Amino acid sequence: MSVNNHYFFCGIGGSGMLPLALLLRSQGRTVAGSDRALDQGRTSDKFEFLESLGIELFPQDGSGLTHENQVLVASAAVEDHVPDVQAANKLGLSRMTRAELLAQLFNAAKESVAIGGTSGKSTTTGMIGWILHEAGLAPTIVNGAVMKNFVDEASPFSSSVSGSADLFVSEVDESDGSIALFEPSIAVLNNIALDHKSMEELRKLFGDFMRVSQVSVVNADNDEVRALCADNQGLDFVTFGLENDQAHVSADQIVPRRDGIAFQVLDRRSGQSVSVDLPMPGRHNVANALAAMTAALVCGVPLEASSSALEGFQGIRRRMEFVGTASGVTVIDDFAHNPDKIAATLRTLRAFPGRLLVYFQPHGYGPLRLLKDDLVECFSAGMNSDDLLFMPEPVYYGGTVERTVTSADVVALLIANNVSAEVAGSREDSAVLLAERAEPGDRIVIMGARDDTLSEFAEDILARLEQKG
Repeated sequence: MSVNNHYFFCGIGGSGMLPLALLLRSQGRTVAGSDRALDQGRTSDKFEFLESLGIELFPQDGSGLTHENQVLVASAAVEDHVPDVQAANKLGLSRMTRAELLAQLFNAAKESVAIGGTSGKSTTTGMIGWILHEAGLAPTIVNGAVMKNFVDEASPFSSSVSGSADLFVSEVDESDGSIALFEPSIAVLNNIALDHKSMEELRKLFGDFMRVSQVSVVNADNDEVRALCADNQGLDFVTFGLENDQAHVSADQIVPRRDGIAFQVLDRRSGQSVSVDLPMPGRHNVANALAAMTAALVCGVPLEASSSALEGFQGIRRRMEFVGTASGVTVIDDFAHNPDKIAATLRTLRAFPGRLLVYFQPHGYGPLRLLKDDLVECFSAGMNSDDLLFMPEPVYYGGTVERTVTSADVVALLIANNVSAEVAGSREDSAVLLAERAEPGDRIVIMGARDDTLSEFAEDILARLEQKG
């Protein structure tokens, strides 16, 4: 990568773009960008932070691309008619996708850990990064979400950490197929389930992901992962699991709490065991912790050090994040957007008393069409008769999109399954409705992805509950 290049990020505020922009800026590169959210006046605090770092921001009208040594970084989904792309094409500028840039940085490291899978990637990435950081290994970390342990006044959006060039930890994405660009020393595979692509495509992508790595850390509880391992028996696997008594690293004696979960970890290869008191609830987070501790073992970090680090792990922003409690009602902000993630959140919350008022915003019309039946199944199985579900229309920021399935279609199927579901109106009306309907002991859960303003919505509901108090 040439140190002379100036990087211009189209969509610089996105969850994948922001950490890369921050990483390059921390390395002394010239970084600039544009974002549709900036033009629309959304999430202004994020853009003010970027500008405070010396990152120049422009309207998304092509005006920021003016000289020949710039490189345009844009999602593969960004269409050619977008003004930034037109300006770059007119100047003959090089263009990279976010994933190509990340893979270039990642693959240059001497040791690299890539975290893949349908669910739990961001949390597991944060856990691994924190364990290695606490072990004094100074990893470079790129995540798709803000890692709370690395947040401070000077760095409120810590979705990346600039550390040693020799050790790189990153979440990798199968949704656009870009996982195929990465050549990790250690491949972590949390799970495989239907999400953005067909199961046939996912099996191919994740199988190749394991084959290019030196060691694969894999979830022995997941049927699809086990099947991939059986088809690739010549590879070097280290397995983890809660339910598979053949896993190399396993957990038992699990004791859940509202605000965390305790468990015992056993490494069957060495016979060593350690207790963990994780300040995050849910069995799915036990699985994430096992993945992280197993990957850390491969990196040479013992179980005791991992346990100590995880007991101080503060979590990932918008991963079942407790916003606050007012009028006896707790508000939770959650990234859950596919059936696996939604089911995990509902299971965790259902383990304790209290009605659920869920506001679920689908993260696109395409995903809603693909996941419709599975969403109906997971909400029907995961919600009690007195719970309430509110569904607005999916996230839409412009462009061409097929709208053959809407939230109203899903709500109709849920009602037929005896789920108390409604199509949500405007944000303002929904905030008023949720605050009015909530009773002491209830949990209001804001679910969805690709929309940073959901966190602001959760804060607004909490403020209304405080006024109601």
